[in-house]
Amino acid sequence: MAKQFWKGSALLAPVPPTLVSCGTLEEPNVFTVAWTGVLATHPPMTYVSVRPTRYSHDIIAETSEFVINLTTSSMMQAVDFCGVRSGRDVNKFEFCHLTPEPAQTVSAPLIAQCPVNLECRVTSSRSLGTHTVFEAEIVGVNVDETYLDSKGKLNLQQCGLMAYAHGEYFALGRKLGNFGDSVRRKKKPAKRR
Repeated sequence: MAKQFWKGSALLAPVPPTLVSCGTLEEPNVFTVAWTGVLATHPPMTYVSVRPTRYSHDIIAETSEFVINLTTSSMMQAVDFCGVRSGRDVNKFEFCHLTPEPAQTVSAPLIAQCPVNLECRVTSSRSLGTHTVFEAEIVGVNVDETYLDSKGKLNLQQCGLMAYAHGEYFALGRKLGNFGDSVRRKKKPAKRR
């Protein structure tokens, strides 16, 4: 297979197009962040990369809190709008008909329409060129009970989550397997008696 070499760029895809909420329940703001992920399991750590020119940048820098809200395919228009419009100019919660709800451990609101909300408290930040990276501990997770099975396990496939890749939004497809399938021992058939 022939490949072309390009200069280094931020071409890692797909990524989750999340809605990050910040501020307070009385003065909420929301913006779209695809540059986020997991940094560690214990303690649970995440990050968001935010341009200093974004309205939300200073809110997060001042409060040291935010909520990462996972988005569904049905929210594509709101996710896109929140990524191209500024909270300086429009109340994106009102315009997109998003519902702010109180979080359990942070002042930033949750978004009711999102199936999973990660409450985050900033532990450090640093400037990396065009963006500030806010590293944060995930201090609480809120899960819509609709997506829990009878044993309390989260079924993310039923959430209809969305992905973002190189300027395009995609609905996630069917489940292909589970972590560890490649090394899991196959069950031996029961012996006939």
